Amino acid sequence: MANESPRIRVKLRGYDSSVVDRSAKSIIETAISTGAKVAGPVPLPTKKRKIAVNRSPFIYKSSIEHFEINTHKRVIDIIDPTPKTIDALQHLEMPAGVDIGIQ
Repeated sequence: MANESPRIRVKLRGYDSSVVDRSAKSIIETAISTGAKVAGPVPLPTKKRKIAVNRSPFIYKSSIEHFEINTHKRVIDIIDPTPKTIDALQHLEMPAGVDIGIQ
């Protein structure tokens, strides 16, 4: 483990899976065009958050409406990034609704 190559881990999160996939594709294309190697995107388990809300607080209080929010996640590893790769990733335009974490 002493000769571990430098890498960048990019984590993407969003509510719409197609937007997250398009963002991952643009990050991969940018990294490959600047000469870095890419591993991924690896789809992580989707987090399903379920919420139950009363339809009415007075007469119909036993009637409940259910909502579900799915959070889709992807992980991309960029191996041996060049300074050109880092600069290109910083200036990359991402669509709204995608949260990006870089380590």
